[in-house]
Amino acid sequence: MQKEVLTGGVDHVFKRRQHEIKAFEFNQTVADVFDDMVSRSVPFYNEIHRLITDYSNYFTHHDKENLIWDLGCSTGTTIGILDQHLRENQKLCRFVGVDNSAPMIEKAAEKLNNLNVEKVKLLCGNIEDVELDKNIDMVIMNYTLQFIREDLRPRILKNIFDGLRPGGVFILSEKINTNDSTFHQLITDLYYDYKRRQGYSELEISQKREALENVLVPLTPNQQIGLLHQAGFNHVEQAFRWYNFTSYIALK
Repeated sequence: MQKEVLTGGVDHVFKRRQHEIKAFEFNQTVADVFDDMVSRSVPFYNEIHRLITDYSNYFTHHDKENLIWDLGCSTGTTIGILDQHLRENQKLCRFVGVDNSAPMIEKAAEKLNNLNVEKVKLLCGNIEDVELDKNIDMVIMNYTLQFIREDLRPRILKNIFDGLRPGGVFILSEKINTNDSTFHQLITDLYYDYKRRQGYSELEISQKREALENVLVPLTPNQQIGLLHQAGFNHVEQAFRWYNFTSYIALK
């Protein structure tokens, strides 16, 4: 049985009208409500974690300590879920979490301590500047690459490929774009319908959309898969898609 790992307050960051919409950032205000924000803003958020734990069954082993990196670990939810799952399956694991937001790292440290995650190292820094280990079993990147400058993404993906052991797996979840303007508008409208069902008001939706403008820059699936191939991954597949959100699996 999966422990409850979501913590923090309710997302009211954009509930009041703001006279000046500042660019979105993962500051203390966002960190305090991030678990609620992401679970209500990302469709099938829990199912993506189920997908990750399912894949972990096939890419981790009983006869060695498995090394898992979470790039953009935010408040540590994914690490907490994976640690619980793999311990229940008698697998030894060591985790490294990276995030460039100090408030997020503080939340992750508190959460993972409460969950009794023993072997975890949390690094506060930019992903493009972090030196990855070698022979990593799994690398996870949940809704993070989309916030990184496009010119830095190829180097990050190459570093991930180089860090993985042969047979290792990279799981990437992202918001996506489409080349077809008709479908782009339809999918966007459907996503905002989803957010309304999660209790967000028109004001909250519009203000967050403006705050994310030029901060969250999604690619089309063809562009993203092309970058993964360019980094060295020969086997890449979309493992999950819901309108304008998708998850990829890439094997070394």
